[in-house]
Amino acid sequence: MKKFLKWFLYVILFIVVAVNAIILFTGRFYIYKAIANTYLKGRTGVSIDEYGIFANRVVKTGKPQPWPISKNYNTKSISADYLKQIEGFKTEAYLIIKNDSLCYEQYWDSYSDTSHTNSFSMAKSIVSILIGIAIQEGKIKSIDQHVSDFIPSFKAGMDSLLRIKDLLTMSSGINFQESYVSPFAYPAEAYYGSDLIENTLKYKVVSEPGKEFIYLSGNSLLLGYIITIATGKSLSDYASEKLWIPLGAEHPAYWSLDHEGGMEKSYCCFNSNARDFARLGQLYLDSGKWAGKQLAPKDYVLASMKPALSEHYGYNWWILNCDGHNVPYCRGILGQYIFVIPDKNMVVVRLGKKRGVVNDNVPSDALIYLKAAFEMQ
Repeated sequence: MKKFLKWFLYVILFIVVAVNAIILFTGRFYIYKAIANTYLKGRTGVSIDEYGIFANRVVKTGKPQPWPISKNYNTKSISADYLKQIEGFKTEAYLIIKNDSLCYEQYWDSYSDTSHTNSFSMAKSIVSILIGIAIQEGKIKSIDQHVSDFIPSFKAGMDSLLRIKDLLTMSSGINFQESYVSPFAYPAEAYYGSDLIENTLKYKVVSEPGKEFIYLSGNSLLLGYIITIATGKSLSDYASEKLWIPLGAEHPAYWSLDHEGGMEKSYCCFNSNARDFARLGQLYLDSGKWAGKQLAPKDYVLASMKPALSEHYGYNWWILNCDGHNVPYCRGILGQYIFVIPDKNMVVVRLGKKRGVVNDNVPSDALIYLKAAFEMQ
């Protein structure tokens, strides 16, 4: 036993020394923050509650517009079979809007209708909405405008071919590494690093844009950067002015930054609650209109929710079919969802800590949340 413990300690020591050597040699100091907020907290990955480890910018609210409450509010329950599966995926919030009214909501553990949790990649869809609004305002000419018009470093070589549309449809041809396991890949560096722009602009277009769908978080970071350049405002301030205030959000949101006063992590990290997230789904359910006002351009909204290069993806919006219902939706890595079901005039929001297996670009748990909603409504 003593020999084993001695050998084990030597192995641990070797690993610690090796990891430190790699970090120091490569200059990837963000890995220290990653280790401190995962393994040293007993986790192997990110948490829905950890926006406090980052600097954040507030997405401000205006006059709250509470959801109308349906006369059938919470009169029906999730069936036992679906409830077991839903709870098995560590669901923390589940909400249904139908016919513009809140008809069902349930929360688990210590979560409630005021809890702020990470949207993760649902933020990509929010960025897409803001691109559409910037086009409507003339800040961006169209989705065919070249990225180099906003970011000069894209003027040379194959970079010069890149259009906003290519970023929206995940067909940029940029050599980002979209690995959620490697601490050296783009997502980890972007999430825990402190200079998003420098880290992102070092990647280049290596294949012709607009030809192949490859999901890359860096594409949405570039879109967020373009919005800040085009509007002269931070992403959070623009989201507040164009979405959170006119949508009547009840609570401020928090968008995590790479450093204090820095850039929003526009591929993720918009922190809010189920009721306010549902407003984004209702906006798209109503083709970009809210309370009689066209907040986002109708043609852009409709195009966003239709397949582009992939049958499962539009303009930073996912698309699936469930029991014959066409469902555009926002999606985050731990099972964050805003589902838009046009033929049922329904929006479903699910927030939680675990996602199902992804088969043919459709997470298995997503179908469960939809089927449960269809059964109740």
